[in-house]
Amino acid sequence: MTALGQVTDWSGTWGVPNTAVAVVTDAGVVETVGDVRREFRLASVTKLLTAYAALVALEEGAIELDEPAGPPGATVRHLLAHAAGYGFESDAPVLAPPGTRRVYSNRGIEELVRHLERATEIPFGPYLHEAVLAPLGMAATELRGSPASHAHSTVEDLTRFAVELRAPTLIHADTLAEATSVQFAGLSGVLPGLGRFDPCDWGLGFERNFGRPRHWAGQRVSTSSFGHFGAAGTFLWVDPVQGVAAVCLSDLDFGEWARAAWPPLCDAVIEQFATPVPSARAGGDAGDATT
Repeated sequence: MTALGQVTDWSGTWGVPNTAVAVVTDAGVVETVGDVRREFRLASVTKLLTAYAALVALEEGAIELDEPAGPPGATVRHLLAHAAGYGFESDAPVLAPPGTRRVYSNRGIEELVRHLERATEIPFGPYLHEAVLAPLGMAATELRGSPASHAHSTVEDLTRFAVELRAPTLIHADTLAEATSVQFAGLSGVLPGLGRFDPCDWGLGFERNFGRPRHWAGQRVSTSSFGHFGAAGTFLWVDPVQGVAAVCLSDLDFGEWARAAWPPLCDAVIEQFATPVPSARAGGDAGDATT
């Protein structure tokens, strides 16, 4: 059975109504399962698209990473890295001073977008379309609410985004390298649905906790990997060391089924498609998770 073959059992085993998955390597999209043109709600995978639009704005000079934004003492960098101190919900208060805790926050991303809209004088939906979606040919992707959690897309579209994340064309490679490097290193925090990680590493919109015990993407991805998962039962990750990216969209909310089903899927993807390297953990800087 190929790496993706196990996905065909998810409906019977876990009651997942619909799932589509794709694997991307240097050769492009090398394997898929399910309807890659079916539309799914992305939930927090939306944050990757939003962060990428912010990186385009950064290169255009509309914003700067270290300019003030959000609560007093916070910057654009803090907001993107979930280090501004806001709580989770859209109306959440500030729970911690900026730069002292990794507090995963939808409000922080929404405040970032309000700051971006003021800077560009363009509503975010059209800006996202013009800056990211249209250039990448992501015609089936649409933002329908919060820029933190309300985009809808297809696996076919997100593989185009995964290709971009492996070899950027819309931004400079150095900008992506900065965005996928750990920001405010050493901060502890809670990875929603999985528990506390110490440290809980994040880049500029990109999760950086990969390759750790209990992680949703299993143990074979390198610690240099980056990406995001969504509460709608969705994920996208890129492993730059082993040359693989994976996209998974489903319509069953993240829960025990995903904690059980996703790690063996991701491990199998790496086992089948990874480019051989001296060490699968080469280049990592993430450390171990603790409960």
